[in-house]
Amino acid sequence: MDAEIERLPKAFDLAFPQWCAYFGVDAVKHADWKIIGYLVGDKERFAQAGLLPADLPTFRNGYSRGREFWLYEQPNPYYRRHLLLHEGTHSFMFTLLGSGGQNWYSEGMAELLATHHWDDQGLKLAYFPRSREEVPELGRIKLVQDSLVDGKAMHVAQIMRFGPEAHQQNDGYAWCWALAAFLDGHPSYQARFRQLPALVNSLEFNEEFVRLFKDDLKTLFEDWQVFVANLEHAYAMDRMIVDFTPGKPLPANGGQMKVPADQGWRNTGWTLEAGKRYLVEASGRYQLGTQPVIWWSEPGGVSIRYYHSEPLGKLLAVVRPDGEPPDARSAFLKPLGIGIRSEIAPEVSGTLYLRINDSAGELTDNLGDADVKIMEMKSGT
Repeated sequence: MDAEIERLPKAFDLAFPQWCAYFGVDAVKHADWKIIGYLVGDKERFAQAGLLPADLPTFRNGYSRGREFWLYEQPNPYYRRHLLLHEGTHSFMFTLLGSGGQNWYSEGMAELLATHHWDDQGLKLAYFPRSREEVPELGRIKLVQDSLVDGKAMHVAQIMRFGPEAHQQNDGYAWCWALAAFLDGHPSYQARFRQLPALVNSLEFNEEFVRLFKDDLKTLFEDWQVFVANLEHAYAMDRMIVDFTPGKPLPANGGQMKVPADQGWRNTGWTLEAGKRYLVEASGRYQLGTQPVIWWSEPGGVSIRYYHSEPLGKLLAVVRPDGEPPDARSAFLKPLGIGIRSEIAPEVSGTLYLRINDSAGELTDNLGDADVKIMEMKSGT
């Protein structure tokens, strides 16, 4: 037998205390909890042996029911183990919590807790993958990225309306994972998101979710758009948090600030007014990476590599209007390329944000800042 298959029970056993800790279940009290799992290599042989009940619905990769689950053999050990943990999470939730909650939450949690890191040090669930190579065949991040390119990025409300049919294809799993990973990873939402296990048996699960987040639901929706637009392996959530505090009028003599290369959008604290023109000038030198050598850049960017259609390291800007409706398309999805020197003439008044162009998954090895000056341009200049 494949040695990796023999290790599946160990992975399952290591997952149990982590499920208990996440969902607030007493591991000692339920130490005798057991589930029967079937790894199906030949579907017909399993059916003939009576191990694949005829009343099971058609499933793509795996299916959980009560204290049993089935999963089809996969082309690599990681994805096989991922499916084991995915179905195991379903079994845990239904047998020890009584339900998985709404479809988006049930599948989102199964995907969140199945995405894992496994090595000689043990098993870590709810792991945000650092590269495609770590999670072969998973492809959740790429599916979200492809949807974004195709103009089919999903709003939180759309995902919350998912029914079982949404998971006939992997796209549904990708969006549920992304939403769970976002809410569980963002410090503004994590504590409330982790209250949801206590609500899985409520017939008003989605309504309870909205009540939990009602005070900042609009901000959540925009944070979600920023997350999806920048989603990458090794996404640095702590560096990509946006401060939505409205700005104040730009001083008459202008303003200046440092824009760090290792962070996402920085709130300048200044409001730019519609109908006026502003000059933005930037200087400085900063590090964008260390492999195979140090990548140096100035605010004009490094034109031998592009990210989101702009040179890596280029200074970008966004004027975010205040008072936009909750379902509005975020201004952060269409930044302006500034570089060393550029004018901004906002059509709508709003707060100015700046950042150095780089992948949200490649910020941790960046160092340094850009020095930025901004000045209102008077008539005739």
